[in-house]
Amino acid sequence: MTPTIHCVRHGQAYHNLSIANHNIHDPLLTNLGEEQSRRLLSNSPALQTADLIVSSPLKRTLYTSLLAFDSLLAAKETRIIALPELQETSDLPCDTGSPLYDLATEFAHQPVDFSLVKPDWDSKKGKWAPSASAIEKRAQEARTWLLQRPEREIVVVTHGGFLQYLTSNWTSTNCTEIVRAVGWANAECRSYVFSSADPGTACLVETVESRERRMGRERGLDHNEKTQLKRTATEEGLKA
Repeated sequence: MTPTIHCVRHGQAYHNLSIANHNIHDPLLTNLGEEQSRRLLSNSPALQTADLIVSSPLKRTLYTSLLAFDSLLAAKETRIIALPELQETSDLPCDTGSPLYDLATEFAHQPVDFSLVKPDWDSKKGKWAPSASAIEKRAQEARTWLLQRPEREIVVVTHGGFLQYLTSNWTSTNCTEIVRAVGWANAECRSYVFSSADPGTACLVETVESRERRMGRERGLDHNEKTQLKRTATEEGLKA
């Protein structure tokens, strides 16, 4: 049996408050974002049976994971796995991670496993470049990694922009469809399974229960989210 993947967008962080704050490097959660994270388990019962927590190594996602799943991590005596493929899409300061040494120091006494994070993870070059082809490739790598895990219920804490790629949240490679993509609220959770139609692609399909949970609460992408997606959609069929 393949795992169920519960995708979560981080709680509100300071860069979410204004465009000017996009110049903040690797911003932290706001007070509201911390509270959203603490309420995540009670607001999303599907997460309460998680076997594994996987997070982008940016600070806002790591702190969301730690605040949301502190009791679960303690009960299972497990650690959050920091997976660099889950980092946000753009090379803006707010979407650029901190050096590995700094992260290891800041989270030294927290249950976070940084063994998969390499020193160049925050370079925004090569594999980590803010281009559609690079982002699609690492989204595919992340899905394949998740598919191969032995756990049955996996939580993935990542970013609004990257979630569009991870879950293929548009119906075509046409820019109009990207604009119509459904945005993710801070601390929102959606659940997915891997498609049985083409197992080789590791394609995620949202569960019926997940769609029903958010019925009537969907929102379109806001101006900033559209700009971010168009900024990275510069290659292949995604060219704006």
